[in-house]
Amino acid sequence: MSAPLESGERALLIDRKGRRYLVTLRPGGEFHTHHGAVAHDAIIGFHEGVRVYSTSGVPLIVFRPSLAEFVLKMPRGAQVIYPKDIGLILVLADIGPGQTVLEAGTGSGALTLALSRMVGERGRLISYEIREDFHARARANVEAFLGKIPPSLELRLGDLTAGVPERDVDRIVLDLPEPWTVIPVAREVLRPGAIFCSYVPTVLQVHQAVEELRGAGFTEIATIEGLVRPWHVEGQSVRPDHRMVAHTGFITTARFLGV
Repeated sequence: MSAPLESGERALLIDRKGRRYLVTLRPGGEFHTHHGAVAHDAIIGFHEGVRVYSTSGVPLIVFRPSLAEFVLKMPRGAQVIYPKDIGLILVLADIGPGQTVLEAGTGSGALTLALSRMVGERGRLISYEIREDFHARARANVEAFLGKIPPSLELRLGDLTAGVPERDVDRIVLDLPEPWTVIPVAREVLRPGAIFCSYVPTVLQVHQAVEELRGAGFTEIATIEGLVRPWHVEGQSVRPDHRMVAHTGFITTARFLGV
C-alpha cells in the first residue's frame, strides 16, 4: 500500500461531475468550491481513494495526480506540451533508462518531468531554457511534482545553440520555434546512431527543420502529428466524444550518422 497523503503534497480532488482540482495540502487549510469548503485535515494522513465531503455535503474523491493530470493543472508560463504528444515523443525518440538526454525549451517543465522519469537514476537529463521566468517556473513545477530536483536532472538557464560541454549524447529533444539552429551543436555532441527529436506547431517549421537535417548527416527522418479522440461509454450509449484533442504540434525525429 502506498504511503498516506502528507502535508505539502499535491492532491487531486475529483467531484461527481468529473471536475478535477489540484490542491497543495496544508494543516488547517481549506479548499473552496461553489459547493462549500473541504478541510485539508480530512485528507492529510489518509490514503488515496478517500472520499471527503464539502461543508454542503458534496462528495469528492482524492488521489495523487498522475503526471498527465499534473501537467494539465500545473501553473505554467510557457504553453505545455500535451500528454498525448509527450507519450509519442518518449516512444519515437526512444527515451530510456541510463541515457544522456539534452533538452532545449524547458518551458513550464511538462516534457522535462516525463524525460526525467524515463532516464531514471542511472541516466542524465540536461534541460536548457533561455528565459529566466520560464526556468524558475519549470523548477517550481518539478519540485512540486517530484518533491525535489533529482540528481539526474540539471536545469540550465542558457542557450543550447551557444554550445555545451557534453559529448556522446544519446538524444536531443527540442521544443523550440527554430530547431534547425540546434543542428550544428547536435552534430558536435550526438554519438553515432543518436536520435534528434523536435516538436513544432507549424508545417513550415517542419519543412525547414527536415531540409536542414537532410543536409547535415541525419537519416531516417520522419514527421507525425498525433490526434486523440476520447469515447463516451455509459450504459447503452457508446459513441465518440463531441470534442477531441486534434492538432497541437508536429514531432520530427532523425538518426545521426556521425559523419
